[in-house]
Amino acid sequence: MPRGMPSAVTCDPSSAGIATITINRAARRNAINPSTAKKLYTAFLEFEDDDTQKVSVFHGANGTFCAGADLQELATDGINKPVICAVSGYAVAGGLKLSLLGDMRVVEEDAVFGVFCRRFGVPLIDGGIVRLQAIVGLGRAMDMILTGRAVSAKEALSTGLANRVVPKGKALEEAMKIVGLLFDHGKEVIARERIDGARRFARGQGRSGKL
Repeated sequence: MPRGMPSAVTCDPSSAGIATITINRAARRNAINPSTAKKLYTAFLEFEDDDTQKVSVFHGANGTFCAGADLQELATDGINKPVICAVSGYAVAGGLKLSLLGDMRVVEEDAVFGVFCRRFGVPLIDGGIVRLQAIVGLGRAMDMILTGRAVSAKEALSTGLANRVVPKGKALEEAMKIVGLLFDHGKEVIARERIDGARRFARGQGRSGKL
């Protein structure tokens, strides 16, 4: 990387225990290439391994979450801490898949979701399909996957793909407020147990792993 160029991915820990993970490839609308995918994977591992960081807020710089390829290099199933995605602009193709890695999605009013890779004959692969179906249901997931159409923030909220819709430029701020609510509810172990339980329920496994 040339001297003076910003890193494509940063993981910024804080004394408050909030790690901010940022994609910053403005010239490519934060699209993910193999090199960036590896950096993003490393950033999530750093967050997971740092016991001082309890929650991550994940976002894209310069008004776009991520518009790019769907890559198998990035797999974050081993991340057990809460991740909140602050989504601005486009979260399409691989960007949609990245947004699904979050436990919650705070979405700006002009955000756009979509399986745009379908327009070029490329399917949404592996875990992306499973996560999308778990969040919005089979019928809505198939609509998005088969048509490749754009999904607005308003529609995303109505289907559960978005948890909050906020004015343009406010997603990161609102995500930080949600983190504050997590911290207000007691010790870290309680917050973590809550998120693990929620994930198990979403997978149809029940609180203890069986249903």
